[in-house]
Amino acid sequence: MNFTVNFSGSDFEQIEADVIIIGAGMYGGLMADRLAAPGRRVVMLDAGPMIDRVEAVDRFRASTTKGNNAPYVNAPWAPCPDDMAPAPFYGSDPMNPNKDGQTPFAVLYLRGVGGTSWHFTAHAERFQPNDFRMKSLYGVGADWPVTYDELQPYYAQAEQEWGVAGGPATMGPPRDTPYPMPPVPQSFLDERVSDALQKTGYKGQVLGFPHARNSVPGYGGRPQCCGNASCRFICPIGAKYDGSVHVMKAVSKGALLLPERVVYAIDVGADKQISGLRYVTSKGKPGLAKAKTYILAAHAIETPKLLLMSAGVNAPRGVANSSGLVGRNLMCNVDVDSFGWAKNPVWPYRGPVSATSGIDGYRDGAFRTNTAAAVTLVINGGFNPSLGPFQEVDRALEENRIGKNLRQRVHDLVATEVVLSSSVEVLPSLSNTIVPDPSRRDELGIPLPKVDFSLDEYTIRGCHQAFDRQMAILKQMDAKIDTEKTSNPNKPTVDGAIMAGTAKMGISAMDSVVNPFGRSHDHKNLFIIGTANYPTVTVCSPSLTAAALAIRAADHIAKHDA
Repeated sequence: MNFTVNFSGSDFEQIEADVIIIGAGMYGGLMADRLAAPGRRVVMLDAGPMIDRVEAVDRFRASTTKGNNAPYVNAPWAPCPDDMAPAPFYGSDPMNPNKDGQTPFAVLYLRGVGGTSWHFTAHAERFQPNDFRMKSLYGVGADWPVTYDELQPYYAQAEQEWGVAGGPATMGPPRDTPYPMPPVPQSFLDERVSDALQKTGYKGQVLGFPHARNSVPGYGGRPQCCGNASCRFICPIGAKYDGSVHVMKAVSKGALLLPERVVYAIDVGADKQISGLRYVTSKGKPGLAKAKTYILAAHAIETPKLLLMSAGVNAPRGVANSSGLVGRNLMCNVDVDSFGWAKNPVWPYRGPVSATSGIDGYRDGAFRTNTAAAVTLVINGGFNPSLGPFQEVDRALEENRIGKNLRQRVHDLVATEVVLSSSVEVLPSLSNTIVPDPSRRDELGIPLPKVDFSLDEYTIRGCHQAFDRQMAILKQMDAKIDTEKTSNPNKPTVDGAIMAGTAKMGISAMDSVVNPFGRSHDHKNLFIIGTANYPTVTVCSPSLTAAALAIRAADHIAKHDA
């Protein structure tokens, strides 16, 4: 692809190492920590800045919008989507969902050391065994080239590394090892939703999620969770795991961290091996990085964008793209939300946000032959985890409430807020794509991503079934529905932080980008790691599975490559 990077100086930076990792996030950090060893030079390049927790908390508190990325600097040299931005990041208009048959795509990610994990929910579920065999069992999607049993030991290692809290009744498949910490307690709201669910006639039960947050003090040197309401945006005390933990562990072992280095081209030699990385610093200084082994761990949008931008004489379709699948099969979860005020107080805004528990029973089953799976989260954060009570004040004032009447009305509204939010799976589709868009560029002249995305009836059917269950539960709670906030199941939102599938793993170079260890079929010294590898996406949080795969890949590299 032809584009010009804006350099602002003649100084040149050059790096040589044994292993270079592009992306110092959740998976790049894990792999750096695993690979850092005496005599092995490991370097992490990250496009974004360092993130200081205290500064991020102050920034969030000062924000009037309290959006998902409010605590973080959206660096002009490494821009990322922002739910408060006035213009669409992905090139399509999120306010015009019917344009060209597209679904508005507004999934979030973060560019900075530690990555998007700074504002993830910290839900740490394992995939279910059947999630790896969708095509064989249900005739839809694709099968994975690995099985649940193969990943079990790596799941256990990832849980130990992160510090995951759970117990025998926690949502998840059968396991060989106990959780490292006891479960995060369920909330009073969880219990009330569970009571209502039992009265609906629907199957399933409200179970606690496994959480990558400390339920006891001291695990991994982190404090115990104290239920701050900003959990989803930023944990102010560091009780919740994020990728910076292992980035800094790797640095303590001798790995080199270089933030604010934006890799814009991967060079391929005549022998099809990766020969170097071209990058530019936030100040416009050019650089070249060379290694024996290269690891690309830049998430499911920036990873394919970089591979496609790097097309050249020795990789005419883009790096690692002989299959033509780089940037295709973009997947996510879509969300269907129901908002209501229960008849009796349920006391939201307690415990970790966004959810301590969810409704299990619809994540797998024979219905997946024609209807998407779903998991319903019981949201602890009320109508808005940061602004909800203030918004209820506005609502009461609009009703001309004043004095004690105002105070009582706000109390009644806030205490009874119930939000049920279902995540619904999306199947892989070749037409759901991300490509670099040379018509829109960032401060450095690097193309922004362009996404084309649409949903099929498989997912929409799952949305309708999840919505019906949610409304049945709210009915049992004698809830008054907020019709303005409640979703239309025909138009689910696509604005979470789950994305996957744009550099698929598989056995053959004909129908996949990497092998089961993340090694490129086309370039033997390149590994592509993260949720981009996923052949399918489930309704389990994708992060733990990618962490398990990253640990597995790191062990493979240490044994065979580095």
